[in-house]
Amino acid sequence: MVAKPYSPSHIGAVAAHYTEMRLSGAVKERLVELLCEELDRLVPTMEEETLTQDPERKTLDDPNRSRLNYNRTRELMIDRIDAIDSVGSAAVQAGIEHIEKHLAKLLRHAGEAASRDRVNTIKPRHLDHAVSGLGLEDEGKTVALEGDEETATNDFVASQSGGVVTASSLLSMARSIAKMTVTKDALEELIDTYTMVLEELESDIRKHAQLGSNPVHFIESINNMRGMMSLGWMRSMLTKAAQQAQARGSRTIDVEDIIHIDPFE
Repeated sequence: MVAKPYSPSHIGAVAAHYTEMRLSGAVKERLVELLCEELDRLVPTMEEETLTQDPERKTLDDPNRSRLNYNRTRELMIDRIDAIDSVGSAAVQAGIEHIEKHLAKLLRHAGEAASRDRVNTIKPRHLDHAVSGLGLEDEGKTVALEGDEETATNDFVASQSGGVVTASSLLSMARSIAKMTVTKDALEELIDTYTMVLEELESDIRKHAQLGSNPVHFIESINNMRGMMSLGWMRSMLTKAAQQAQARGSRTIDVEDIIHIDPFE
């Protein structure tokens, strides 16, 4: 039995998450064809690579990465629901994506802390630094949903010439400086990185507050702090992120364009 292709209305609903523009009926139908053509290219390659890794395997796998276990994640999510009875496949997939992104963020921040210690092993103190820098210590066991993250992000403020900068202001800044939009995930990552760098600078300033210890380093830290508070750092990050996005052929700054920039450079 030949599987039915995606319906144009379904593709239209999915596409609405990636563009605010309307799609004509003909465009939706063409997108169905293009996505099925992409599956024609993708699936045989995945099948070949799956069997290369495990010739006895009977189930198509993702040969390029290890994913969180689907069934275990589903069971853990079921344990945490209250007002509904079960967890659907789409929710499990979304949960896996969210938790894997969270894992990647923790490891990136912890890895940066380890690099600053000039070691190649992430140790508990580095992970503690990441947890502290991401503000997870105060959250307890509460898991923020997407809407909660957006609220938290929108509450962010920073000094700028006596005023404040909010998430919406940063979006405007990106359009002005980089001539691009920024995804919500990228904006959240940018703010998290800003917080981490700010905390590092504050720590440096406290450490070198006695001018006799290292006056040059102290002055450099003060100057860097001024750049942070005037959002010169943010402008520089957006410019570099825009260059990363352009190199990918994209007109939107995404989280991958942020995480590949050295925030201390």
